[in-house]
Amino acid sequence: MWKAARIAALWGAGHTVAFLALGFLIVLADVRIPESLERGGELLVALMLIGFGAWHFARGHRAEVRESAVTGASARPLFIGLVHGLAGSAGIALLAATTIGSRLLAVAYLGLVALGTVIGMVTLTVLMSRPINWTMRREGPLRSAITVLAAMLSIGLGLAMLVRAAVSAGAG
Repeated sequence: MWKAARIAALWGAGHTVAFLALGFLIVLADVRIPESLERGGELLVALMLIGFGAWHFARGHRAEVRESAVTGASARPLFIGLVHGLAGSAGIALLAATTIGSRLLAVAYLGLVALGTVIGMVTLTVLMSRPINWTMRREGPLRSAITVLAAMLSIGLGLAMLVRAAVSAGAG
């Protein structure tokens, strides 16, 4: 459970670094972030989802793979969080920050959103980690089926994001 919390905290920290960097540029330096950066972030997230899904799909069919659903923390969750922080959902919170009249309040708002993001990621991960780890420690078809299903969902979501990005690029 603590490994899961650590990984979620690293993911949240990466997300927060990207989110706050963009937020401070927008709020404090009046920088206008190009739409292409947001699209690029969404594209990277889509490609990561497809890549992770394909990797886990291949591993889901191998019986000799024995690892918990949550492996040791590394730079990977931090990097994933950085990319995730550049994607579209962060843009909504950043847009809201531009409507706040006071820069101090806007920075405080960004800090609260960042803190809430990390707390939310850690909380959900901890709540989900025990049943996921319990299931993934079991051998047999249930474990493989769950791994393959999660991989297919990841690939499907990544492909849907790619299609949405292509449609919005064609419209813009």
